[in-house]
Amino acid sequence: MAASVAAAAGRLRRAIRRSPSWRGLRALSSEAPPIQAAAVRDAFLSFFRDRHGHRLVPSASVRPRGDPSLLFVNAGMNQFKPIFLGTVDPRSEMAGFRRVANSQKCVRAGGRHSDLEDVGRDLSHHTFFEMLGNWAFGGEYFKEEACSMAWELLTQVYGIPEDRLWVSYFGGDPKAGLGPDLESRDIWLSLGVPASRVLSFGPEENFWEMGDTGPCGPCTEIHYDLAGGAGAPQLVELWNLVFMQHNREADGSLQPLPQRHVDTGMGLERLVAVLQGRLSTYDTDLFSPLLDAIHQGCGAPPYSGRIGAADEGRTDTAYRVVADHIRTLSVCIADGVSPGMSGAPLVLRRILRRAVRFSTEVLRAPPGFLGSLVPVVVETLGDAYPELRRSSAQIASLVSEDEAAFLASLQRGRRVIERTLKRLGPSDVFPAEVAWSLSLSGNLGLPLDLVELMLEEKGVPLDTAGLERLAQEEAQHRALQAEPVQEQGLRLNVHALGELQRRGVPPTDDSPKYSYSLQPGGSYKFGTCEAQVLQLYTEDGTAVASIGDGQHCGLLLDKTNFYAEQGGQASDRGYLVLVGQQDVLFPVARAQVCGGFILHEVVAPERLRVGDQVQLHVDEAWRLSCMEKHTAIHLLNWALRQVLGPGTEQRGSHLNPERLRFDVATQAPLTPEQLRAVEVTVQKAVGRDEAVYMEEVALARTAHVPGLRSLDEVYPDPVRVVSVGVPVAHALDPASQAALHTSVELCCGTHLLRTGAIGDLVIIGERQLVKGITRLLAVNGEQAQQAREVGQRLAQEVEAAAARLSQGSRHVAEAHRLSKDMGRLTDAVDTATMPQWQRRELQATLKALQRRANTAVRKLEMGQAAQKTQELLQRHMEGPLIVDTVSTESLSSATPAFTAEAWALAVCSHMGGKAWGSRVVAQGTGSTADLEAALSAARAYALNQL
Repeated sequence: MAASVAAAAGRLRRAIRRSPSWRGLRALSSEAPPIQAAAVRDAFLSFFRDRHGHRLVPSASVRPRGDPSLLFVNAGMNQFKPIFLGTVDPRSEMAGFRRVANSQKCVRAGGRHSDLEDVGRDLSHHTFFEMLGNWAFGGEYFKEEACSMAWELLTQVYGIPEDRLWVSYFGGDPKAGLGPDLESRDIWLSLGVPASRVLSFGPEENFWEMGDTGPCGPCTEIHYDLAGGAGAPQLVELWNLVFMQHNREADGSLQPLPQRHVDTGMGLERLVAVLQGRLSTYDTDLFSPLLDAIHQGCGAPPYSGRIGAADEGRTDTAYRVVADHIRTLSVCIADGVSPGMSGAPLVLRRILRRAVRFSTEVLRAPPGFLGSLVPVVVETLGDAYPELRRSSAQIASLVSEDEAAFLASLQRGRRVIERTLKRLGPSDVFPAEVAWSLSLSGNLGLPLDLVELMLEEKGVPLDTAGLERLAQEEAQHRALQAEPVQEQGLRLNVHALGELQRRGVPPTDDSPKYSYSLQPGGSYKFGTCEAQVLQLYTEDGTAVASIGDGQHCGLLLDKTNFYAEQGGQASDRGYLVLVGQQDVLFPVARAQVCGGFILHEVVAPERLRVGDQVQLHVDEAWRLSCMEKHTAIHLLNWALRQVLGPGTEQRGSHLNPERLRFDVATQAPLTPEQLRAVEVTVQKAVGRDEAVYMEEVALARTAHVPGLRSLDEVYPDPVRVVSVGVPVAHALDPASQAALHTSVELCCGTHLLRTGAIGDLVIIGERQLVKGITRLLAVNGEQAQQAREVGQRLAQEVEAAAARLSQGSRHVAEAHRLSKDMGRLTDAVDTATMPQWQRRELQATLKALQRRANTAVRKLEMGQAAQKTQELLQRHMEGPLIVDTVSTESLSSATPAFTAEAWALAVCSHMGGKAWGSRVVAQGTGSTADLEAALSAARAYALNQL
């Protein structure tokens, strides 16, 4: 028996580690029509809801919620991390989850788990896929129930024959001091799985970890035998059941988790392929409508599922790439991730351009083809994910725009390469600087691998060493330009949180943070708060009974009036004193929320003990400035919707006492007129000095209120509602439609009680983060007034410069001074803190003035040159040659776009020759029978540049 099991284990290991080709798959039944993908998804969810009492939760967005470690959500468990880590807000809906199930949208492209480069090469890889999962939190159920449910679903509901299923379990890890998971093994045996198909593996295959640190545990996997007994098993993983019972510490050791959890995941695409008896995931009804649409839209031969050398011309590879990538693009854009220049948006840009390359170069698709596939994706996935239907037009428009931009860049890139190659000698390498300018990091946005391929086709090597140097320089530049990342500070880890919960310590009562009032003179009175010290923590997170001597520590109280950083609002700062000892201040640098507990970062100049009574004081000026800006953000959000339309959505925000930042999804960049209109709309609301109402209500009451603003966040229940000018009860009445006409939002932040204290609001900055997402920077109060004054002063200077230009210049030197003055004024406008709408208007004005100034310089120089030419001819009327000097004072005005080298290259290329030189002087060679044509080309080029 042992020998046969060992032999079977060897076969299983070889089968699992071998990438299955799916060619040997045998259908489950040849009689009944195959089950549709939508029915497979519905059956999974219904099984766990109806038979086993699971709560169905919607898929999270593929944009990770507050998790900077991920580019995209790549597993079903991502949205439940706060539960696994013990940091879930106890007042939130998620805190009540015990057993849940869902179908999660997942993207694996970029980062540690990326399938991007494999997509198209085989029959199973995808960048977007759906993960079916069920979870049990806090020991609701564990291994026996999880295995039994999985076996029941696969064999009884889906009807998969038991003899085609194999299972694996964790065989232990002596190095980590972990024994084999015999409990899982015995459960499978008790369910009737033969011992020959229940096999053990080590930690690489059957021990799952969330990351380098954090919750982890053994897993057991269910595999499907594609061969169905016809020869050696060909196994493909169907379902992974993870039993989280350990925590990986920072030192690499494993400690038991305070609470155990079950986390399972099964790829829908692979399951559907098995149930439909298809050769690959691309042959299922999740993809066949797309493959048909691709065939109809581009006229390529029908898809035939070939791979490798059999796929001549890479036609089938292109089918798979385009079908997969348009699904990913549609889902990501619907969830607010648009192609851009860094992070997840950059990955999405690469995906889009990879799809364009394959569709145009291999499938010979017409322009605009990719956007035409979006409705097919919506039809296939829209019922499961309604956000696709809501965003269908926007997705198609954005995809088509980016496709057109890339194709135009491709044409320009080819021309740049051709021009550069004409300048190279036979043994020269292609300049790294030119390749970089063509790349995604440069000007044209071509993938570097495409640039290399285009050069390879012409037999020209690329300066790879120079390219690596430029990449390093770019990385250093981005690091310098990046916004400073705030230190995470002290945190409560999963063990500390588990200990507090074990002791029955209630979450921190932070309701006193809302305890403030508006005085008759317009000032705010902030109440103090007396609290008891419940626990102290050293900087490394160790719980201690006392601390002092100037040490930094974490302080946990039974209640607090400090606002802990969340919802985009900076934390309060301030100080505390011991009750009865007012002369010793304990500075509080910040407060952070951890699983419902507020942890204060404190410096203890004297002894502080558990049980002490303390009195807390917030920094009132700091808090008031944050309140002003948070209320201003709500008005800005509302004003943007008023000006741009109700489809305008917030994509994020952050505020501190200095300024506020607001990210908004827009169809197009804001015009100066729109920016000004938004400011005016906010100013009117501020001028009305409207009351700001705040009230906690049941989360369910906010579900169907037209116009109510909320974000993709987990909100507590009850939830706080902030309404400007309208009482909350009236604003939440759906019949009132009040939320369509004023600012009404779900928000836990601290706000003004009347809008007038905002004073003024000026948008001082605006830039596109990615296509479709605009970031606005704004200031209020005195800073806003100063920005307006700067704007007015610069506007006056521009007006004066325009008047000087209109008067004209009689001398070249004077014209040069005026041109340089325009440049200095342009720099001042570009960098000043001033209204953005005004900056944009002045920039447009200065651009026109600079052109006029340069034209004036050139006209004077041409007149001067003509005069000097006549003088030369008069001085040298006799003789066969002229030897003299010409002043070069005007050479500094040559523009970057019009250089001597570029001019010579344009002329000599026309004659089939070469040119070389510098910005101000160049020479070249060439031959032509039509000299007049060459001279005409020289004139045309120069006039075009001027």
